[in-house]
Order: sequence, then structure tokens, then C-alpha cells
Amino acid sequence: MDIKEYRFDGSRKVCLKEMPTCAEPAARKKDIIAKTEANLAQCAILQDKLFASGTEGLIIAIQARDAAGKDSLVKKVFGKLNPAGLEVHSFKAPTKEELSHDYLWRLNRRLPARGKIGVFNRSHYEDVLVTRVHQMEKGYAMPERVIGDKSFYPKRYVQLKNWEQYLYENGYRMVKVLLHVSKEEQRRRFIDRMELPEKHWKLSINDMKERALWKEYDAAYEDAINHTATQEAPWYVLPADDKWFTRYLMSEILLDTLTDMAPEYPPLDPAEAAKVPQALAELEENIE
Repeated sequence: MDIKEYRFDGSRKVCLKEMPTCAEPAARKKDIIAKTEANLAQCAILQDKLFASGTEGLIIAIQARDAAGKDSLVKKVFGKLNPAGLEVHSFKAPTKEELSHDYLWRLNRRLPARGKIGVFNRSHYEDVLVTRVHQMEKGYAMPERVIGDKSFYPKRYVQLKNWEQYLYENGYRMVKVLLHVSKEEQRRRFIDRMELPEKHWKLSINDMKERALWKEYDAAYEDAINHTATQEAPWYVLPADDKWFTRYLMSEILLDTLTDMAPEYPPLDPAEAAKVPQALAELEENIE
């Protein structure tokens, strides 16, 4: 189970029809869950070093169709980390204030400080996915030279790619994840939301109507990934029908990224280090 099989960094194109939505056949659930826990334990150690160093930040951007498991992934994977060094932001439909600014404005306001991990539950890619499928740009309060331009979305891919490179050059890593759920599994989860009282709060009839635009969303996801995947800000397309397997792959990605970042505890300031012997002596003298 090599996460490179799910990684897109510009060296190849993605075709969602060719990507799996289920766990690998050889994967044993019990073993995979144990590996996930072990991975997250290692991630917590690396996160502590990252937080202490404060020199590099990590952003995890999660995209998915409705009912693909974004919320549970955040809870089960990132819930194992130290909340002091973690920020989670969910991006809903933009507010009136947000629409009066450029589309990256609300994202810039939520960037984590270096040393922290920021998780975006939906992200800047909403502005080339749902907006494209529903042609929302036509209703934006922007000049005709912008919204009337046929290259509106190709230009946004360039803008997103440049923005992510800008962040990389200013001390941030970004990993982008698409939870790839099958149409049948999504249907089953929607039925659960209708039939199980404890899941009624998740129910949205409008979400179900989006199923009629499945092919349009496939095209939007593929274009977004193929135009913005880079070595510095890769995409991962993860099978989402089996949540235990999705969580394992996410833990592998997180561990691999943090390991590559190689955070270390910062050394003690020389001026402070010089004071340590005296401070220790004073502490020993005050022992009762």
C-alpha cells in the first residue's frame, strides 16, 4: 500500500474513473486500524517538534463530494494531534462580505501561523468546483472583462498554483486531498441520513440534487487537479468508500509530509544556556 499510487504532483494526469473508491483487496481492517494508530502516534511527536520550532507551517486542504467523510476524517485523524498546534476551518458558501473581496481573501485570513497545522474542510478549490459547475461567476459583482472572459477558470488555476507556490516560498507546505467516493456509497450514506435520527442533522435535500451533476463535478475535479498539482503542493485522490482505509492513507500522507519537513526542537538560546548552571544551583539550594 504505497501512497504514491494516490499522489498527483504534475508528473501524470488523473482520471477519476480509473481511481479506486474502495480499500485495497489485500488490506485487513484490523491491521490497518492498528497501523493508523501507530502512524498518528508518530505524527503527534513530529507535530510537537513542528510547534516548538515555529519555522514552517502545514496546510491540509480537503475536498470531496457530499457524504464522502470529510468531517469524520478530520475528527478521527487530526483529532489525535495536539489542539494547541492545530487549526481547523470549514469553508461554507461565501458570505456577502467575503464575496465583496477577492476569492482568496477569506483563505488568507485563516492561514495558520508557522509551526501549526491548518486543516481546511473545503478550501480555495470550491471556487473552481461548485462555482464552475453552477456557473456562479455570472452573478458575481465584477467587471465584464473578468466574468465575461472565457478563460475565467483557466486563469484561476494559474492563480491557485501561483498562490500555493508563494506560500511554499514563505515557509508553508500544502497537501491537497480529494476523498473519492462512489455514487452508490454516497446513495447509501444519504439513506442513512434520512433513516437514522442521529444523522438527521447532516441531511440536506439540496446535497442530493447535486448527484444529477456527477459527470460535471468529475470534469471539474479532474481539471482542478491536473492544472494545479505540483511537487511542492501535490494532490492525493483517496478512496473514500471504506472510511477506515481512508483514515489510514491520510495518516500515511501526514506522517510522510511531517517526516519530510523534519522539524526539530529549537536549541536553547546561548544567553539563556549560560544562566542554567546558576539557576540549577539555586533550585538545589531551595530544596526543603
